[in-house]
Amino acid sequence: MKLTITHVTTYRYDTPVHYALQQLRLIPRSGHGQTVVEWESFINGGEKQAVFEDQFVNQTELVKVDPGATEVEIISKGIVEVEDRHGVVGGHSGFAPLWLFKCPTPLTAAGNHIRQLAARIRHETTEMDEITRLHFLSSLILEAVTYETGETDSTTTAEVALTSGHGVCQDHAHIMIAVARDLDYPARYVSGYLFMDGQDQQDASHAWCEVWTESLGWIGFDVSNGISPDGRYVRVATGRDYKDAAPIQGIRQGEGQESLQVTLQVQQ
Repeated sequence: MKLTITHVTTYRYDTPVHYALQQLRLIPRSGHGQTVVEWESFINGGEKQAVFEDQFVNQTELVKVDPGATEVEIISKGIVEVEDRHGVVGGHSGFAPLWLFKCPTPLTAAGNHIRQLAARIRHETTEMDEITRLHFLSSLILEAVTYETGETDSTTTAEVALTSGHGVCQDHAHIMIAVARDLDYPARYVSGYLFMDGQDQQDASHAWCEVWTESLGWIGFDVSNGISPDGRYVRVATGRDYKDAAPIQGIRQGEGQESLQVTLQVQQ
């Protein structure tokens, strides 16, 4: 399946910017079941300073906002051909060793509720193979945490989201990563795009997780939709948690407030 993606992010500032720097992870890579046919990015109100691969081999761009700007528009678009590999990404590669993905982060540290869920998995899945076991974990998380926007944000931890019982795809991914690590699996966060039938317009990119298994290597799990990623998913960036794979991160000097608007189209 070929997917056409147009991702536009617009920042508006109520006072002119003195200094701002943005780090972008918006460029998908070819490999692991996807081929980037074409891709390009544009910045209105800023200038690219560097393009590099980070420690997780994510295509990364560094953008300096024009001094005095009151609006910055980031346009990233292209065509990606994706095959359905039933979530199997396969062997590990890159600069980060597998053991790093077993280490907790502030967003994925195990609290009492995470540990209780991990204990339940240990107790109830002794007769299951590891793939069935992980799908069972994914289903339990979806039962425990209702998909609901506006209840969490990018700083919400896995433990808080599981305790509250509400969250979005980012929270579902963080919870599964936290439990998987408590079960001694390497696990990582994935940001990317999802083609949704009958819904070309979206207001945010998507997120899921991947867990390392001895039998198949990395396997993806989209807890929010209860499936492993198929030919509708485009992987863009990976990391230990959201902070490592966030589409855009930045710093800004100066007074005033900023507003953010995202428009996203994913079409076949």
